[in-house]
Amino acid sequence: MASAAAAAASSSQRHYDVFLSFRGEDTRNNFTAHLYHALYQKGINTFVDDDKLERGQVISPALVAAIENMEFSIVIFSKNYASSRWCLEELVKIVECMKSRRQRVLPIFYNVDPSDVRRQRGIFGEALAKHEENSKNMERVQNWKDALTQVANLSGWDSRNK
Repeated sequence: MASAAAAAASSSQRHYDVFLSFRGEDTRNNFTAHLYHALYQKGINTFVDDDKLERGQVISPALVAAIENMEFSIVIFSKNYASSRWCLEELVKIVECMKSRRQRVLPIFYNVDPSDVRRQRGIFGEALAKHEENSKNMERVQNWKDALTQVANLSGWDSRNK
């Protein structure tokens, strides 16, 4: 874990233009990899977290700093996004930066219905219900719901409309 934290700390000190928030098991080796490559080809420096960082449930200070220092965040909502506390914590931080630092946020709905994200229906509703069952902190879960709604209300890209 120390090496992953050190990698994140050194990464957050470099200049990045875009932060990618995504559920690794859903998109790391397909859509996200292709998007990262396309951004790289255009000279856009993009921060992608190390998949080893998801060991804890609290975002590391280095990752918080990385999110805070971005001009843009791209949030890739996929079927298992809301099942990850880590992704939801990232999303709350992104929304904070959107409000306080005027960070631009682009949602991408990867094979999910934007209204399911916005209204926490379907698989998103099921994931949040599980978080509610397992959480002692209902305020945290409500923050996750609010962040999902706020970002899903932004103009974004729906991959189902290829």
